[in-house]
Amino acid sequence: MPGQTDLKKILESIDPYLVDESFIFMTTDQSLSSISNTLNPIASFMENEGLSLVITQATADKNAITYDSVFSCISLGVHSSLESYGLISIISRELTQNNISTNVFSGYYHDHIFVQSGKADKALEIISKIGSS
Repeated sequence: MPGQTDLKKILESIDPYLVDESFIFMTTDQSLSSISNTLNPIASFMENEGLSLVITQATADKNAITYDSVFSCISLGVHSSLESYGLISIISRELTQNNISTNVFSGYYHDHIFVQSGKADKALEIISKIGSS
């Protein structure tokens, strides 16, 4: 089933929720296939400088991986199309006005907004209000 493209309808059914775990971002020069079973990343992206991964904080701690920051993930329940536009810019603008940084991953079905763990509850409140405006 294709995702929603109408921004008004997307915003009406945004349905954000906070994922239970904490996450860290890391980079490695190893291949995804060589570390996938050990680190079980929830997201990856190959950049020129190396492979970027998002893994749970618990996995990082278990594997003695150092990190600078801990993030919470707010997933959007709405199935927006990969061709839709405007949603992420609206969310980013609202969070920026509240000094909350955003790191966004868009999957086929849903968008996932990573925010500093200490600001996750506030970010969830802000995103929830976007959907009800």
